[in-house]
Amino acid sequence: MTRLAVRALLAVVFWPALFFFWFLGPFVFLLLSTTSSEVCPRLETRAEFLAAANGALPMLAVQNLAYAVPILCLVLWERLLPEPARARHIVTCVKLFAVSVVIGALWAYGSSLMCDGYGLPFFSPLWQMTSYLPIVSFVINVPLYVLTFSLGRAFSTRDDIAEDGAVRRQDSP
Repeated sequence: MTRLAVRALLAVVFWPALFFFWFLGPFVFLLLSTTSSEVCPRLETRAEFLAAANGALPMLAVQNLAYAVPILCLVLWERLLPEPARARHIVTCVKLFAVSVVIGALWAYGSSLMCDGYGLPFFSPLWQMTSYLPIVSFVINVPLYVLTFSLGRAFSTRDDIAEDGAVRRQDSP
């Protein structure tokens, strides 16, 4: 396959993944959450509650794997078309994504440990601090989304098109 075909294939994977996983995914995973208001009243013991909270961990793993698709596309694009300036931005994306995954997992797991069905805390009040993590996640995700979008746009744009839209002719050797 030529480089242009591989770039096009990555773009076909990158853009739908970015739209569906990053922009629509949080709503879907919120609907699939196992510790909803219907589950909490049915839990009576600490062991049942922990089992329900731990049951959410596979969903978190699947969610994070789905969210990693656009980042993986950026890494593959960089391997295909190495450029030092973009490489630094991709490393920044990977770091922001890793921090976002950890914060998201802490928030999802921590918020699932908040109720016991009777309003009594099973766990330390420290878990109640996880209610502030969505704000931190938002502060991290906005630059991550902007940087990922701009890198995706830069990688998926053809090199032979000038800024004014004119196609430059490339002489073949």
